[in-house]
Amino acid sequence: MEGTILNGKTYPRVLTLIVTGSTILATPAVALADSPTPLLALAVAGFTLAGPAPTAESSRTPLTAPVSEAAPAGFSTAAQKVPAWKKAMKWAMSKRGTPYVWGGTGRGGFDCSGLMLRAYGAAGIRLPRTTTQQYSAFSRKISWKNLKPGDLVFFHNLGHVGMIIKPGYMVHAPRSGDVVKVEKLRAWRRASFAGAVRPDPKGVKLTDERAELDTAIRQSAQAGTALAT
Repeated sequence: MEGTILNGKTYPRVLTLIVTGSTILATPAVALADSPTPLLALAVAGFTLAGPAPTAESSRTPLTAPVSEAAPAGFSTAAQKVPAWKKAMKWAMSKRGTPYVWGGTGRGGFDCSGLMLRAYGAAGIRLPRTTTQQYSAFSRKISWKNLKPGDLVFFHNLGHVGMIIKPGYMVHAPRSGDVVKVEKLRAWRRASFAGAVRPDPKGVKLTDERAELDTAIRQSAQAGTALAT
């Protein structure tokens, strides 16, 4: 049998001997002819030769592991806190179509201040009951040109209140026979504008403290009058 003797074995028609480390590979000429890539070139390129010559497809091995993309600095997926005025406005808007009921705070209907009371209550801010008390609850007053969504807007000498939802519009409980709805602030509303406030927990707390002090003074005065008589 023609061939080359290597380590006691005979290889037929050996065309090329390739040395990789301590291993000597002998490849028959037929295998070399069928190989799409010369074995010597593959060895030089760093491919592992253990058996038949690797194909280009089988040798495509990633050099490094994929790197996870880092989140931008300062980025947070945590939900942002929703402002109280947004919660209150959403609650009031959800009551559109509810009948107006004088003195109503939700059971069967609302009056104007009852709607504001419940809306801001749902947002965690406790308002007084009546329109005049709601207006007095906050020392900071808002002008007509500075109205923003969530502001309480008062008309007719503080006899009526609504909530601004966007520039030029408010949601309110208008009058007997009507329902909670959105209304455009027309010129006649502007003419009857009595003031506006922007509810916040701190303002309500101060009002409650003043009310408690006034009550204590009044009760003390009444007790003194009773003793004098």
